[in-house]
Amino acid sequence: MDGSRWHIIPDKLMGVERMRPDKKLSAVLIYLAAVLPMFLPGSAMAASANMSQIDAFIHSVITALSGVAGLIATGFFVLGGLKYITSSGNPHNLEHAKRTIVFSALGLAITLAAFVISNIVTTLATSAFNG
Repeated sequence: MDGSRWHIIPDKLMGVERMRPDKKLSAVLIYLAAVLPMFLPGSAMAASANMSQIDAFIHSVITALSGVAGLIATGFFVLGGLKYITSSGNPHNLEHAKRTIVFSALGLAITLAAFVISNIVTTLATSAFNG
């Protein structure tokens, strides 16, 4: 043994091995996660929400993620165009630039399709659950 406190060290008096500190912390956290919800008031467990709040939140998240994905794909499209311009006729660099442009265009198409499909599904779910 190297004397580190992270090893299991037998206790000579009790004949019991002590747990490592990280196992003790895990045991305490699991216990708190299991027991604490029983003592919280009902209002802290779940807040009531109507469908319009959920719909607005989902729409905001989808819009933000689609915007970020579209921005990244557009950045790669510009990067591919710069690589294409600066390839100087080198076939390897030219092919790499073309692949970057094609994949970024594919990414933009997938982002646009996902945005449209998610808006359609959100609209259908809202009309179905709101009556």
